Amino acid sequence: MENELKKNAIFECTVDGATSQGAGVCRVGGRAVFVPRALPGETWRVRIVKVTKTAVFGRGEALLTPSPHRRDPGCPAFGKCGGCDMLHMDYELEKQLKLDRVNDALRRIGGLDLRAERILGADSTEGYRNKAIYNFAPGPVCGFYRARSHEVIPAERCLLQPECFDRAAAALLGWMKENDVPAYDEAAGRGLIRHLFLRRTSSHFAACIVAAGVVDKSAADALIRACPELTGVLLCVDREPGNVVLNGDIRLLRGADTVEETICGARLTLSPLAFFQVNTAQAERLYTVAGEYAQPAGKTVLDLYCGAGSIGLAVARDAARLIGSDIVPAAIENARANAHRNGVDARYICGDARDVAAALAAEGLRPDVIITDPPRKGMDEAVLAAMADMAPERIVYVSCDPATLARDLKRLAELGYKAERCTAVDMFPRCAHIESCVLLTHGD
Repeated sequence: MENELKKNAIFECTVDGATSQGAGVCRVGGRAVFVPRALPGETWRVRIVKVTKTAVFGRGEALLTPSPHRRDPGCPAFGKCGGCDMLHMDYELEKQLKLDRVNDALRRIGGLDLRAERILGADSTEGYRNKAIYNFAPGPVCGFYRARSHEVIPAERCLLQPECFDRAAAALLGWMKENDVPAYDEAAGRGLIRHLFLRRTSSHFAACIVAAGVVDKSAADALIRACPELTGVLLCVDREPGNVVLNGDIRLLRGADTVEETICGARLTLSPLAFFQVNTAQAERLYTVAGEYAQPAGKTVLDLYCGAGSIGLAVARDAARLIGSDIVPAAIENARANAHRNGVDARYICGDARDVAAALAAEGLRPDVIITDPPRKGMDEAVLAAMADMAPERIVYVSCDPATLARDLKRLAELGYKAERCTAVDMFPRCAHIESCVLLTHGD
């Protein structure tokens, strides 16, 4: 049958697995075929659309036997927009697939016996995001990028965003149309409006217009008319090509230039560039687990990739000594102010984690606990080695990518640290991403 496995061939298949992005996996002639939006247990008529030496991709032509876990996505952009991956299944199946993904990575990539002991699901799977980026393209149109592209898929309503986010995006789009203001054209390098960055907390709501040049303050006024709850409107002038959204000078147009939030009892001030988890309720759960794993009371704690200090101040306010580092200067400024606001005598260092970890190790710093929350790409070998050189009793590793987490855990095992416990936290309901928190202890 493998000889027949060619483009446009049609097979009747039973789905027996799922990928990390929520696509179904079936087998034809002994080879795995990936079928978008097919669920485990379903039978499909599948058309082969691409065959390579390493992978086979299919398209579901007809659903013959649906899964009891299948549901109506409820979004006209689903399957086009690159935001949601799992709107077509119920939440119970989504959580199980995410837990399986973490455990598969720990076993297959990390070579570990460790298994995530649980997944902490969200109470709400809609309207939970406290941060969003709306993209603009000639037309003008406003929406979200198609997966693996910069094609903007128009979206008037996103189920993951609070209603005020969609209202703000619509207001900016309306202002552009009324004033004949062009969206930025990436291919031509012309136009003005690129993105709208939004962040909402329990008490604040800020918008940052990202543009290739100066924008009239009437744009901010249009946003405030549509969203009177806005506490600040900023402008980021970004004339450079590339994927970094807030890559330029940021100036205040109206109101305040920061927002405030309280998490696990820690009061935080956040600048536009400061990292903060996108789901506040689930961040509380994640930080609670991190605190249980860290046991920081009376100890010296190093918080790598600290952002605005949120995780360290949330879980280690009772530490004897708290040190944090981040590469973003504005985040470090926030962290220092947040520590002062919470009555914590902490030291924060601005720099690349690799350099900071090496410098602290050279100082002879011996933290009892290291908390690390790196970006999706994981940690450099030099950072892992520097952490091990400091010989903490415990390392608490917070990760948003099971594959890079497992890779780094494997290396830490070689450096003398055993992964003892793992909890998965669903920070991103209806999306493929999954957060994990792992406790490692020193082998000696």
